[in-house]
Amino acid sequence: MIPFANDYYVQLVVILLIFAGAIGFPVLMELREYLSNKNPNFKFSLFTKITTATYFAVFVIGVIGIWALESGHYYVGLQWHEQLFNALFNSATARSGGLATMDVSELHMATLLFISFLMIIGASPSSVGGGIRTTTIAVMFLTIRSFAQGKEDVKVFGRQIHPEDKQKAFIVLSVFLVMLFAAVTLIVAFEGTERLSLMAIIFETASAFGTCGLSMGITADLSFASQGVLMVLMFIGRVGLIAFLFSIRRKEQKSYYKYPTERIIIG
Repeated sequence: MIPFANDYYVQLVVILLIFAGAIGFPVLMELREYLSNKNPNFKFSLFTKITTATYFAVFVIGVIGIWALESGHYYVGLQWHEQLFNALFNSATARSGGLATMDVSELHMATLLFISFLMIIGASPSSVGGGIRTTTIAVMFLTIRSFAQGKEDVKVFGRQIHPEDKQKAFIVLSVFLVMLFAAVTLIVAFEGTERLSLMAIIFETASAFGTCGLSMGITADLSFASQGVLMVLMFIGRVGLIAFLFSIRRKEQKSYYKYPTERIIIG
């Protein structure tokens, strides 16, 4: 996409295609039903509301973050509209698009870390994208907000989040952090940091899990073992951590007794 860096029409079309693929099929189906006007009492589900709000909130944060971090670096000498479209496109493509209108390896290290965060969040559930998914980050944020406000229940859009969904969100994040640390450690052990920078390895790992496709150009230089680690991450990121965990989960066994509950100190 670098040859189209100044072709805003092509970039806009690609951004819309990325949105369509990453927003989630349930959202698209509900949107079609809403636009068809077949059901006058139709209401969007909580899933659609949370997914859409989170997706575009992260997109806007991505635009602002990339623009701010590169304003004194890559964007020096560019017109404001060139900077804007570059930030718009790269915020969208970091969410499982995988295309770039600039050489990613030339970005500031802070920007690379920020884009890695966007790739880790990824797309929405039931979409063509990967990552921990938008609903995971949304439920986590809402849970932390409710805790800070001294509220036990997590409420949003006039609905209450099910406790099991809160548990799943934190399980996804916890397992992902362990997997990311393990993957980066393995690749560093296989490759070393003399030839490849730690930032490049982290970026490549985040891109693999988010099934994004962005790269700093080190993929071909990785050993077969390191590429195997990335392939496993891509598979899990595409299938989804929850689906992957359920596939290896033992069948739930009914318990006929319970142990006494006791509180412990956390944090």
